[in-house]
Amino acid sequence: MTLSWTLSRYLGLQFLISVGVVFGMCVTLGFVIDIVELLNRTAGREAVPLGSIIGMALLKLPNLTEKMMPFAILFGAIWNFARLTRSQELVIARASGVSAWLFLAPALAVSFVIGVFMTTAYNPFAAQLVSRYEELEARYIRGRSSLLAVSSNGLWLRQGDEKGQTVIHALGVSDSGLKLRDVILFIYEGKDEFRGRIDAKVATLEREKWRLEKAWVTGPDRPAVFYPTLDVKTSLTPNQIQESFATPDTIAFWDLPQFISQAESAGFSATKHRLHYHALLAGPLLLCAMIFVAAAFSLRLARLGGAARLILSGVLTGFLLYFFTDVTHALGISGIVPVALAAWAPATTALLLGMASLFNQEDG
Repeated sequence: MTLSWTLSRYLGLQFLISVGVVFGMCVTLGFVIDIVELLNRTAGREAVPLGSIIGMALLKLPNLTEKMMPFAILFGAIWNFARLTRSQELVIARASGVSAWLFLAPALAVSFVIGVFMTTAYNPFAAQLVSRYEELEARYIRGRSSLLAVSSNGLWLRQGDEKGQTVIHALGVSDSGLKLRDVILFIYEGKDEFRGRIDAKVATLEREKWRLEKAWVTGPDRPAVFYPTLDVKTSLTPNQIQESFATPDTIAFWDLPQFISQAESAGFSATKHRLHYHALLAGPLLLCAMIFVAAAFSLRLARLGGAARLILSGVLTGFLLYFFTDVTHALGISGIVPVALAAWAPATTALLLGMASLFNQEDG
């Protein structure tokens, strides 16, 4: 039996309304929590205007809602299926010959469309805003205008060409990575043959070169030579240096492949960015998987009765999914499992378990 267009549209609309309500509640709760967290982080510092704090929370909100969407789909679907069962609408549909697989089709279609939209259109918008948020966070909370992360051991960069590579170490960064202070350049020929080092007070990135000031050049078995200014060729660009320190959330979905390629060719690790890219690709599948998981819980528990059990099962499922996602992503970043497997495993596992449970209930 096929599902009529009228019933499909009705079921899809009811699902969309339920997800919208749950999503709105999640967004409101996340926004309030984020404001409280920002107030705590800015406490004890120089006065940060309340308007700036609210603005920062609003800038971060799209990125936060992007991460909340799978749970909004899960809880919204559970509520939707339980509500339709309690009102006898699904009971009547099933009595007329509509199987669970058919009345899940509208919700699956809506979830897939939402997933594609979130990945291709919403993510670039959220990435742009969270990038601005991190700039304000660096200014008001971290106390520095640059986003480049400089640890207690300083900043490390690497550049290379067909002749060899140069490892750059700096104790300070300014002008968004265009100017380095207290710089040491370790020069290697080939893969690992050390050819010398250059110590400079300041290194400024210009077009295809580093302009070094007050530089001392030393090498094996030769005395140090002082240069007031010295130019060193480089293939690095300001965007590469800035983006190499950017978190994956600040780079749009469409820009991630090019960034990963450029970062890896320049010698930077792009494991987190590659994992984030695959996780975005798996987004539509994950949202569809939430439908099967929700149906497996809500249909069975609706028959048995007990809203408390339904809510508890949904919360527990969401927690387990979040925990499993964190574990697989950590394994992917550490290199224990392939990045693609770590990114796709949560969605695939949730989909298979949800479908297996539903098969057991409906056809088993």
